Amino acid sequence: MTGIRVQTAAGLTGRVVEIGFGSGFNVPLYPSGVTRVLAVEPSATAWRMASKRISSADIPVEQVGLDGQSIPLDDASCDGALCTFSLCTIPDPAAALAEEDTALAALEPLLREQGLAPSTVPELAAAAGVDVDVARRALGKLAGAGQVVRLGPDLHFATEAVDDARRKVVSYLTEHPTMLARDARDALGTSRKYVVPLLEYFDSEGLTRREGDVRTLRAK
Repeated sequence: MTGIRVQTAAGLTGRVVEIGFGSGFNVPLYPSGVTRVLAVEPSATAWRMASKRISSADIPVEQVGLDGQSIPLDDASCDGALCTFSLCTIPDPAAALAEEDTALAALEPLLREQGLAPSTVPELAAAAGVDVDVARRALGKLAGAGQVVRLGPDLHFATEAVDDARRKVVSYLTEHPTMLARDARDALGTSRKYVVPLLEYFDSEGLTRREGDVRTLRAK
């Protein structure tokens, strides 16, 4: 069982919501990149049993809810989710997993097709024929796998579209000393509402430097 838990938790980083926390068997198995765990657990007895594991953990663990179907957290407020040996509490787990598989199969191709003008999550969910919450979970998995870049709760790009935008920004700034948002809009061929978060993302990853309204390539 421990091996399955380790394999399931592998790759998690940042804030993680764990649904069906139980008595905390996963606590000593969280990867080193996890910084905080928000636990959803309906059983007071299980939570008491988890107290020693929680107190000995290297990271903070807090209970945030009782029901996995209604978690009191903002959309996109966590970097990952964990659920082990809890699907037995779902009336039809096969149907739930099948819907998520449908979302995973449909969303990334949709985003690739949309390029640098992606739809909102509700629009993507409608196009994929799945529930919005299922679409959000699937997009989180795709982001964790590196297939999608999430730049906001309702803004996701296919990774290849972001790579293409990065190449265009570098090409422009190789030929011009500076770039304004309107220059990026013309170079990328998309609207300002997508350009601004993309430019901020490139700033954050160290590709560009912003001074006022002007951007330059950051020296390597």
